[in-house]
Amino acid sequence: MTRLQQCLKQNKLSLIVSLPANDIGLARAALEAGADGLKVHFNVGHRASGTHFGSLESYRGVFERIRGMFDGPLGVVPAGSLEDADAASIRQLAPLGFDFYSIYAHHLPSHMLYGSGLEKTFAINHEYDLSLAASARHFGFAALEASIVPGDEYGTPLSFADVLKYRRLVEQAQIPVLVPSQRKLVPDDIRALSDAGVQAVLLGAIVTGRAGEQMLQQVAAFRDAIDRLT
Repeated sequence: MTRLQQCLKQNKLSLIVSLPANDIGLARAALEAGADGLKVHFNVGHRASGTHFGSLESYRGVFERIRGMFDGPLGVVPAGSLEDADAASIRQLAPLGFDFYSIYAHHLPSHMLYGSGLEKTFAINHEYDLSLAASARHFGFAALEASIVPGDEYGTPLSFADVLKYRRLVEQAQIPVLVPSQRKLVPDDIRALSDAGVQAVLLGAIVTGRAGEQMLQQVAAFRDAIDRLT
């Protein structure tokens, strides 16, 4: 069983932090506050954090140090377009200690479906036909990232309408559903997300901010909310 599979199976709700920068201090703060896993980026522009991430080579040392800091699942977003998903870079990820990749389905070339040595997860946005999600299981995907909030609504509160959409995905996808913090999630949202059947929350820049102290405080608050689930 992979680290990601084990994490999702053993926890009622897993807490994964999507780092707003490939930074050792931010990774340490997230882990100290109780994150179960981390996700980093390269070769992609990240809308929520307003950051452009450079090449794999520019972060190799940082990624190796982050991998050495903990035993939980470490994921990576390796491209922001079909053209950027370089096969040579993808082949280097498993030897660096990454456990899974995360990428939008429309950015995922067919060569990444096979032979990467990583668990496969993919994201969908608000324009996707949700009924297609069930087909991912046929291709061996480990999880679906429900990035379904329109960009002009980033940073707004979670509503019951959102929770219903997440629940529909859980019912249809037949694989674990992960919810990123495109909304301005707060710890009080955790129970509703858990009741919807979501298996992990991905806290990103909208919630964690970009400073170590804020990261520490926010992740700790969500850790506490998750630990209080019954």
